[in-house]
Amino acid sequence: MPNSASAEIRDRGDLLQVRALSKSFGGHRAVHAVSFALQAGAIGGLIGPNGAGKTTLFNCLAGFMKPDAGDIVLGGVSIAGASADRIFGAGLARTFQIPRPFPEMTVLENVMVAPTAQLGERFWANWLRPGQVSLQEQHTREAARHWLDFVGLGELERQAARVLSGGQRKLLELARVMGAHPRLVLLDEPGAGVNPALLDQIVDKVAALNRQGTTFLIIEHNMDLVTALCDPVMVMAQGELLVSGNADTVLADPRVVEAYLGVA
Repeated sequence: MPNSASAEIRDRGDLLQVRALSKSFGGHRAVHAVSFALQAGAIGGLIGPNGAGKTTLFNCLAGFMKPDAGDIVLGGVSIAGASADRIFGAGLARTFQIPRPFPEMTVLENVMVAPTAQLGERFWANWLRPGQVSLQEQHTREAARHWLDFVGLGELERQAARVLSGGQRKLLELARVMGAHPRLVLLDEPGAGVNPALLDQIVDKVAALNRQGTTFLIIEHNMDLVTALCDPVMVMAQGELLVSGNADTVLADPRVVEAYLGVA
């Protein structure tokens, strides 16, 4: 990417820029020429009816799918088409609408797997550098406990992850991605299937993490969550970006009403 474009992103404070991104499956255009920018420190909301292309867009951003065209720029560096592990290492992490923890591992162990470049993952390091491996594992465990305490799951650290409720699994997934110190977190419907008490807890934790400097982009159908947290709010329909702005302006836009209800 040219240096002038990188300088433009830094000057504007954009952490993420998506440029004319497209992805099709056969003759179906799931995402078509979508462009937007998200400033560092923002909590962006991505809304739209089912089938609008939101999850496909997330999959392209996180490296689970390769876009057919367009560019994705994170912190001045193009990541379009890069592998999911490379994008994760660059500081972009995502959660899923239905969390899938390692069910037989403990809650603590699930968070400990998140940090990248752990020495213990290298076979020879366990033989040649056992002291460093042990020290790093100690630090990783302490950090994992910090994040579990942060999301309110500290007392469950020794429990198998399979015993957690759906809402607790979403909190666990949030703790796990934060263990990798991401710059940008994509949250896929954090409010889906969550009871009101846990939903309030998730909202509070996301807001607190944002105040500490983490940027978020959230797919969500719960409009209370969107209006409480998100600015800007972006609306997709039929694979295209319809409108972007603050929640009040977006939700009053006739194009948004038509996209959701099919009426003007």
